[in-house]
Amino acid sequence: MSLTTTEFDYIRRLVLEQSAIVLDDDKQYLAESRLLPLARREGFDSLSSMVASLLMKKPDGLHRHVVEAMTTNETSFFRDFHPFEALRKSILPQIMIKRDSLKELNIWSAACSSGQEPYSIAMLLAEDLPGLAGWNIKLIASELSGQMLARAREGRYSQLEVNRGLPAKLLVKYFRQQGVDWQIAEELRRRVEFVAVNLAGYWPPLPPMDIILMRNVLIYFGVEMKKKILRKARQLLKQDGLLFLGGAETTFNLDDSFERVQFDRTICYRVRKA
Repeated sequence: MSLTTTEFDYIRRLVLEQSAIVLDDDKQYLAESRLLPLARREGFDSLSSMVASLLMKKPDGLHRHVVEAMTTNETSFFRDFHPFEALRKSILPQIMIKRDSLKELNIWSAACSSGQEPYSIAMLLAEDLPGLAGWNIKLIASELSGQMLARAREGRYSQLEVNRGLPAKLLVKYFRQQGVDWQIAEELRRRVEFVAVNLAGYWPPLPPMDIILMRNVLIYFGVEMKKKILRKARQLLKQDGLLFLGGAETTFNLDDSFERVQFDRTICYRVRKA
């Protein structure tokens, strides 16, 4: 069931062309493990026969499914903890003071995977910031994968998923048990607007953002695509808005228009004043 070097090179080109995600030479094992379940589901007896089918026709649903299977969807509730503490203790209270006259707040969770990040933010807003009651809040979450977006909209998670980072008191308060799974309350699901966005391609019209969370996604792109994505994010941020990246990511040597800002143990980025 393994891929030949030629077949893997084709998969790499397909993923790069349609998502700008770079698959290094050492990721062949990952491609095989991700694509084998898809090949079986689509009725192919081997990965080679699926690749042969891809090569014989113009891009269609199967090509899209291959690309989506190769996107990384690792996430958890309140992932890394400290960014959420910074939002709760410092960042959001400061924004509330600045925006008090307008009472508007726009947050974008980019590359949200199966939805744990935006739902964590929704719980944080509901639980810890009662002063936002009556505000016009847009909490937008985006993802390339249609399958992941469908999962996120449903807001249904396994016991293992809710055990990862979710405090027990929030599980009891905001989730309902559905068989062996847990589904987040409809009230919170309604607070998140899920949209399909390919960060490497066209971005639909989005409002100016107070906060953009684009964590642990830039690491999968090449340098030029990172620069392009950061430039578009910068243009979308309000003058005092903040960009959150993953712990292994930075704007350094990619976009000098950003400056580093630190809140306790959390680092984020703000557009430099002209």
